[in-house]
Amino acid sequence: MRRMGVGLQLYTLRDDLAADFRGTLRRVAELGYEGVEFAGYGGLAAEELNELLKELNLKAIGAHVSLVNTRADIDKEIAYLKTIGAQYYIIPHIAADDRKDGEAWKELFEFFEQAGAKVREAGLTFGYHNHAFEFELKIGDEFVFDAMYSSTTPENVVVEMDVCWVQYAKQDPLQYVLRYASRLPLLHLKDFRSSDNPQMDTVELGQGEVDLVNVIKASSDAGVEWLIVEQDRCANPPLESVESSLKWVKEHYLSAFTL
Repeated sequence: MRRMGVGLQLYTLRDDLAADFRGTLRRVAELGYEGVEFAGYGGLAAEELNELLKELNLKAIGAHVSLVNTRADIDKEIAYLKTIGAQYYIIPHIAADDRKDGEAWKELFEFFEQAGAKVREAGLTFGYHNHAFEFELKIGDEFVFDAMYSSTTPENVVVEMDVCWVQYAKQDPLQYVLRYASRLPLLHLKDFRSSDNPQMDTVELGQGEVDLVNVIKASSDAGVEWLIVEQDRCANPPLESVESSLKWVKEHYLSAFTL
């Protein structure tokens, strides 16, 4: 199995970061995460954050950048990512008003292709992070998820697959990982447990229903570069949750690469 980087989507620690951005980022580094994917920058200037990342020996994998901010000033977002040494510019979510039907999605696909070309020209990589709603509507005979990638080019729009949401949508994450091999540099490693909760009940890695061991193997085969741990909501203190999840990753994946 090929060695992939292990990072953390910082949305998981949003409350801790709001209280102490620098201290929380320092704790993430101390836990042993190799990289981070941002969901906001804590009000820090790009140069300031770049220096902090260097001090902590943390790689800036990329960032989740809203569709609103992308439409408003994509050049500003690109410049920030370049300054902190990040590679990936990811659209993380689409508001309901922007995805009300197939035609709205088609307009988004065109925008993603154009935005992706601009991001690629700047030396970065543009992609999209899924939830479950991309599997609720079909365009022709394809789910929106698949129509997005058949309507855009691999050079301009890559896949950041959240396998937990794929399974929550009653699709097979292993099949989807392999389907998008070579177009899937980032994979969100997340787990959930079925419940009566109207929201997905996310849990620490290994505590839920996703076949994470085989997801990691499939990710290696598919050319994934970064496994990114995420937990949308934590029943335990979030820093404890991400520590527990990293421990699972070390035991079930990283141990294979230690002497």
